[in-house]
Amino acid sequence: MKRITLLGATGSIGLRTLDLVASFPEEFQVAGLAARGSNVDLLADLCRKYSPRAVALLDAGAVDRRARRLTAPRPELLAGPEGLAALARDVDADVVVSALVGGAGLLPTMAAIQAGRTLALANKETLVMAGSLMTAAARRRGVKLLPVDSEHSAVFQCLAGHNRGDVHRILLTASGGPFRETPKTRLASVTVEDALRHPTWKMGAKITIDSATLMNKGLEIIEAHWLFDVASDRVQVVVHPQSIVHSMVEYVDGSVIAQLGVADMGVPILYALTYPERRPTPAPRLDLTRVGPLTFYEPDADKFPCLRLARAALEQGGAAPVVLNAANEIAVAAFLHRRIGFTDIADLIERALVGSRAGELRSIEECVAIDAETRRDVERLVDARDGGRPA
Repeated sequence: MKRITLLGATGSIGLRTLDLVASFPEEFQVAGLAARGSNVDLLADLCRKYSPRAVALLDAGAVDRRARRLTAPRPELLAGPEGLAALARDVDADVVVSALVGGAGLLPTMAAIQAGRTLALANKETLVMAGSLMTAAARRRGVKLLPVDSEHSAVFQCLAGHNRGDVHRILLTASGGPFRETPKTRLASVTVEDALRHPTWKMGAKITIDSATLMNKGLEIIEAHWLFDVASDRVQVVVHPQSIVHSMVEYVDGSVIAQLGVADMGVPILYALTYPERRPTPAPRLDLTRVGPLTFYEPDADKFPCLRLARAALEQGGAAPVVLNAANEIAVAAFLHRRIGFTDIADLIERALVGSRAGELRSIEECVAIDAETRRDVERLVDARDGGRPA
C-alpha cells in the first residue's frame, strides 16, 4: 500500500486526488494533509474520512479553529511554512503530491525532494521559481519527478521508451482559455466573471486566470524546460480548443507522438500515483467517433503577451523566472479583487521584470528573498495605480 502526503488537500487537484484514494482503498493510504487553512470545515471532514497521521496549515491562525473541529484520535497539527516543510520531510510517505497553488509550494516541495520522497508535481510554480535547484536536488537524491499537469504528463508518456536525444521539439497544447476568440481591443474591459469562465477545465481561480492570460502556458514552457531538459525554442505552444490532445512530442525523423484523452485530471493524477503501472481510472472514456474535428493553431502572441514574457524570463535565467512568477501571482490576485484590469496583469509583470537580476540562483533562501521583494514591489505598483476597480 502506498502512503501519500498531499500538499494542497482542499484545492481542485487535492480533492480529485482524494477521490482516487477513496476509489482504491487497497492501494493508497493518506499519511499527511496540508492546506492553506481557509476552509477549516472541509479539512476537518477530510481528516475524519482519511485519518492522516499529521496535518499542516499554512495559516498558523487556523490551527486552533481546526483543532476544535476534530474528534479523537487527532492528527499531529503543524503550522506555517515550516510546518508544511516538516510535513513533507518528516511524515513517512511513498509519494508526496505537490498541489499547493503558487509559491507557497516551494519550501515543502524542496523538503520532500531532500527527504528522498517520490514527487507527483502539480505545482508548476516551484519549477518556474527554482527549477535548477529542484532538479539538481532530485538528481542528487535519486528522486523521481512525476508530472501531474495534464500537458506534462502527456509529454512524459510520449517520451516513454524513446531516446531523449531523438526529441526534436515538444508541443504543448492549450485550450486558448475564455478569450481565444475575443478581439484584443475588448480585453481591457473584460470582467473577473468573464475570465473565470474556462471553456474546458474546472480549476481554481488563480490557474483559471492564468489560462485566460495564457500565462499558464508560459509557466508550462519553463516547467517543460526543467522537467525534460529542452531549450525554450524547442517547446511550442499550440492552441487546441477541443482539449483532446493533451500534448505531443515530435522526433527528429518527423514522427509526432500524441497523448489523447478526455479532459479529466484524474487520469494524470492516477498515473503519477501508480507509475510505472496503470490502473483503470474511474473517468469517462474517449470516443473519437463523437468528438468531431480536432483543430490546432498558433496562439496570438500580441494579444497574449504573457507567453512572450515567460519565454524572455526563461532565456534570461537567474532571478527572472522568480520575478515573473511572483509578479504574476500578485497581479492575478489584484485582478480577482477588482483592483486592476485584465490587461494590467501583463503590464505589471513586464514592469517587474525590468532590471531583474541576472546570474545563477545559489539557494532556496535567495529564491525566497527575491520572491518576497518582488511581491512587495508589485503590491506598491498596484497601490499606485489610478482608477482602481471597486470591490
